Amino acid sequence: MIPVTCFAGKTVAVFGLGGSGLASCHALKAGGAEVIASDDGIDRLAEAARAGFVTADLRTVSWSNFAALVLTPGAPLTHPAPHWTVLAAQQAGVEVIGDIELFCRERRRHAPNAPFVAITGTNGKSTTTALIAHLMRVAGYDTQMGGNIGTAILSLEPPLDGRVHVIEMSSYQIDLAPSLDPSVGILLNISEDHIDRHGTLEHYAEVKERLVAGVQKQGTAIVSVDDDWSRNTADRIAQAGQRVVRVSVKSALADGIYVERETIWRAAGGARNEIAHIGGIGSLRGLHNAQNAACASACALALGLSTETLQNGLRSFPGLAHRMEQVGRRNDVLFVNDSKGTNADAAAHALSSFADIFWIAGGKPKLGGITSLAEYFPRIRKAYLIGEAAEEFALTLDGSVPHEISKTLEVAVANAARDAEASRLSDAVVLLSPACASFDQYRNFEIRGERFRELVNALPGIMQVV
Repeated sequence: MIPVTCFAGKTVAVFGLGGSGLASCHALKAGGAEVIASDDGIDRLAEAARAGFVTADLRTVSWSNFAALVLTPGAPLTHPAPHWTVLAAQQAGVEVIGDIELFCRERRRHAPNAPFVAITGTNGKSTTTALIAHLMRVAGYDTQMGGNIGTAILSLEPPLDGRVHVIEMSSYQIDLAPSLDPSVGILLNISEDHIDRHGTLEHYAEVKERLVAGVQKQGTAIVSVDDDWSRNTADRIAQAGQRVVRVSVKSALADGIYVERETIWRAAGGARNEIAHIGGIGSLRGLHNAQNAACASACALALGLSTETLQNGLRSFPGLAHRMEQVGRRNDVLFVNDSKGTNADAAAHALSSFADIFWIAGGKPKLGGITSLAEYFPRIRKAYLIGEAAEEFALTLDGSVPHEISKTLEVAVANAARDAEASRLSDAVVLLSPACASFDQYRNFEIRGERFRELVNALPGIMQVV
């Protein structure tokens, strides 16, 4: 845990008592603050009370004594309307911040030179965060990973010189961290997302830009420039005098890091140097993972890792569960769990990564279905459709892709495994990338992916992928 000492002797309101909110309560109390905990949920209030915190309905208390409101990222700051606690805080002149901001203030107080890597983007944040943490551990660093992935930031060990914090951040978290100042900031990409919480794509992009614009003096901003929003961000912060490393997987750069034929290159001053190879690394398959690997490599180099250590770390990266996870192999058939592919755009990344696919898709459908995936249909040998979307997907695939309505994951796995084996293709892939939410049959995509893993591992003759 990271004790938050910057509010010692003061009273702080904390609204939203999920994982990060309760961690904030503990960290503030450990640092000497008085905490008033609040939530709209009775169960969470009871949990906070059992943990020894004073709880209250913030509608019924005076805000005059509060030094700050620590707000859960789940509550809107601006759109579609500010949360009622935000309005109350603003009326009382109380600052509204989040747990990332508390971390930043403690780091500046106690270890301002401790390496702090912050990662954001519309897609790829979790994989890039996990990959950077893996690279730093391979290099022998004491590495703390958390934020929007896994562990709440204030539940990690405190910043120290030589200890690296690798933190994934959503736009909601950035919005609540006005003094965000990583030593390395990474912006992976910008595409339309969370417009309900930011009002416009322009505002969403502005929030994301703050992460790289706020990098410490002498720090490094790493920006993938393969979309217009991110490219413009790189130009603006470079013009402001910040050190920017541009990254691309779509074209060679005269100055920056780019991927060409499964090799990561660094270009500068008219010359280029080979950094690492990513060909044949199953956990980094596909163009989207090439972007993740290139940005992680830029970060590793900025933090002083050698190219040899970088290459070893890339090769040994196991990947993340439910994201292009190689579950096992039986003879020439590879089984891949991409349960995190909960919409068509995400499924496109997986479908573009293989040539002979036995595709398991379906669940609770998203707007637009899978019509946008037509360019990948020639890669699909057969589709196995499950859940609520099965009939709709069958209509889309009719005449283009052989398919069956399997209804359940159990039937789909058994039939896809049978057909893939019978095809005698040398690189057949049974791919779960549903292009759907899981909520019709599973509580979340993790449970769906775990069930796929169980079913695959129960097949006779399955071998682990190494």
